[in-house]
Amino acid sequence: MKKIFILGAGLVAGPTVRYLLERTEFEIRVADVEHEKAARLVGGHSRGSSVGLDLRNHDAVRREIEQADIIISMVPYAFHPVIAGHCLGSGKHLITASYVGPAMKSLDAKVKEKGLVFLNELGLDPGIDHMEALRIIHEVKSRGGIVEEFTSYCGGIPSPEANTNPFGYKFSWSPMGVLQASKNPARFLMKGEIMTISPERLFADPVPVSIPGVGVLEGYPNRDSVPYAEIYGIPETRTIVRGTLRYPGWCLAMKKLGELGFLDQEVKDLRGVTFSGFLRGLMPASAGKDLKRELTGLLKLEGNPEVVDSLEWLGLLSDGNLPFERGSALDILAHAMIEKLRYLPGERDMIVLQHDFLVSYPGPSKERIFSTLIDFGVPFGDSAMSRTVGLPVAIAAKLLLEGRIHRAGVQIPDIPEIYLPLLEELRTFGIAFKQKHTEEGRLS
Repeated sequence: MKKIFILGAGLVAGPTVRYLLERTEFEIRVADVEHEKAARLVGGHSRGSSVGLDLRNHDAVRREIEQADIIISMVPYAFHPVIAGHCLGSGKHLITASYVGPAMKSLDAKVKEKGLVFLNELGLDPGIDHMEALRIIHEVKSRGGIVEEFTSYCGGIPSPEANTNPFGYKFSWSPMGVLQASKNPARFLMKGEIMTISPERLFADPVPVSIPGVGVLEGYPNRDSVPYAEIYGIPETRTIVRGTLRYPGWCLAMKKLGELGFLDQEVKDLRGVTFSGFLRGLMPASAGKDLKRELTGLLKLEGNPEVVDSLEWLGLLSDGNLPFERGSALDILAHAMIEKLRYLPGERDMIVLQHDFLVSYPGPSKERIFSTLIDFGVPFGDSAMSRTVGLPVAIAAKLLLEGRIHRAGVQIPDIPEIYLPLLEELRTFGIAFKQKHTEEGRLS
């Protein structure tokens, strides 16, 4: 019997494990540093097993990998290169939902040499976004068209009825991952010009993005979009932007938190320090007794006092002691947000992904194509985020063990033999795009 070894039993692993146990005949083994979490996911299934595993124990990790046919890594992305090294040494296929970083990419030649498949970027974003974008691009090109502009925005946010806090956000995946992403610079192509946004300016100029059935959200650029002109095979495009979606207000709040220094990761001695005391330490020495008034002036928020109210609601102005003796400003922010920006039992999350293409064909007109995916979590069940990250990973593992994926190397789901069956099966779970086509007028 073929064996799949899953590393990580976190927030998005549930649908992966359940799919593989219920819809395949493979043997599934799940590992996590907290053995109880892995055991709960397996649930005593006859083809399932679990193990407690510390990733720093390389000998133990290697022994587990050697016993499997495919490794699914659902641990934080920083561990993927180490796991990839073990897979390469043991001659095992690897699947992740994470971006292909330089360390992973450097293994490509050796992976091809061994005839292995290291398939990455199989989550929601990156993942499903690639698959649907490429499906449309390949269809456009088959009709002789070219893609002049491509923008894509994606976000995991509370469903409208669960949008109950001043930030308009709740965590459906790693809180620290969300906040660390706020420190990334961004780069994109706009009307033929490469634009670079520093981390300090990331939240400065969000754009309105209208989503049918949801309303207007705000979008901001995500990482480096420019290489996707080549990855997607559209070198002719003059605009390519990949970004993140949030409810209005998130960007201003994050911009001001960044200005205060709450995204800094320098570790400091915090013994005996209160939340408000730490905040005052980030402000000029002249800060007076009225902390809210001082913050409003310092951050130039006279016209947006609700931002300071949201920081107070988060607890950053309280006189309570910090919960750890050493840590960074980012650690403090993450702790406060984890406590307050969490889903209550029965609340639903929502994922929203929208592609916007401007394409032209031989002839006098242009066409705009919108492709939109909206998915909701299940009350008291799987989140939309876990479904849209965990299911593509599981389906890809099945395809690989069935011999339906043949191309070796470090790769993403950018070819029809991977993305077409994946998108087709996701539709059976209700994870499906809706398209809208509009005529853009005559070419001049």
